[in-house]
Amino acid sequence: MMAFAGGGTRRWFGRGESQRAEAQAAKDAAAAAFYELDTAQRDLRISIETITAVDDSPGARRAAEGYAQLGQRIDEVSRTYIAAVDAHDLDRDDLDGAAASRARADLARAKDELTAVGKELERFAQGLGPLLQTAETQLARLAPAVERARQALLAATQALDAVRAGGLKADDLAARLAALSPELTKLNQGAGQHGVQETIQRADDVLRRAEAVRSEAERLPEKAAEIDKRLVSLRTRAQAITTRAGNVDPVLSELRRRYSAACWQDLQQVPQQAADAVRQAEVKLREAQGARDEQRWADATSLLATVRALLNTTDEAVSAAGDRLRRLDEVSFDRKREVERTRFAIRDAQRLAMAGRSTPDPRHARPLDEAVARLERAEAGLEGSRHPDWWHFLTETDAVRETAARVVQAIREERGGGS
Repeated sequence: MMAFAGGGTRRWFGRGESQRAEAQAAKDAAAAAFYELDTAQRDLRISIETITAVDDSPGARRAAEGYAQLGQRIDEVSRTYIAAVDAHDLDRDDLDGAAASRARADLARAKDELTAVGKELERFAQGLGPLLQTAETQLARLAPAVERARQALLAATQALDAVRAGGLKADDLAARLAALSPELTKLNQGAGQHGVQETIQRADDVLRRAEAVRSEAERLPEKAAEIDKRLVSLRTRAQAITTRAGNVDPVLSELRRRYSAACWQDLQQVPQQAADAVRQAEVKLREAQGARDEQRWADATSLLATVRALLNTTDEAVSAAGDRLRRLDEVSFDRKREVERTRFAIRDAQRLAMAGRSTPDPRHARPLDEAVARLERAEAGLEGSRHPDWWHFLTETDAVRETAARVVQAIREERGGGS
């Protein structure tokens, strides 16, 4: 107490109130640091949960472990802060200067520790950038992928219903669509139960399979119409071949009358073979019709392919007799045309072999020389015979031209000129 002029006395509050204010400021700063650290920890926990929900890589596991260790450090400094707050009641009327100073010091230390850990947390969060970006990208794919899968299933169901309404059973497609039902159940259970990556993969798989069902269902009416068209076409073709096969016997008779046995012996069985092949084709056609009626599309398609192959082979055999007679007539009337045609092929190959060279490459010259000799032998074989083997002559000239063509092809490939 001090006495002043004018009488009376008063207490001096300036120093005590200043220390209380400093302690309160330290308390407010520590509270702000605590709140900031708590907010940052919550944000980081969300980031870690995002990463671990998507990523089970070693990097993600290390991130989770690092976060757990940081959490322990945060708990420690938080306890220190709370203890400091609980230890000092700054609102007490009897708070003296020494108690206020201790409170300020304790709260300042707590604030510094909270700030230091906050900086550690910030550095740790910055290091999660690549992992978090990848995880967020995956999560951004999740909902659209699941929705696309659901829409694809709906579209497949609608397409299948439309096909059935048109009288087509499509049992195999219905079975494939039904097999996707358990997958849809798992999609509906969500990523929380099955994981993000697994759910995205499942959604993509469901999408692909459902779209395949939808696409095949939409093509089914067209496929049925195409099979019907092929059935009619192949029946007509089988009838036409049967008619043409009836003309082979007169052609064979003409060949036997005018040419040596070597020119027609290999064709003797054509009429019988054609009849057998057509009968076999007709049996397969009936089987194909039955498969189509039962809507066994794959079986029908396979049987029709067999019929087509049978008819192709038979058509060629039936045509061979007429072609043989025509070619034999032409060459027996004027063989020079066949010889000149063959010589031209040889000369063309020889010119190409000599282009840009003083001597031909033996790989090209040798087969061409042999081709010339072969043609000469074929011509000589016609001389002195009342019934020349014209068919042998034609097969020889065909072979000579094929040799010349192979040489030309080889030269062009070697010189980069293509075929």
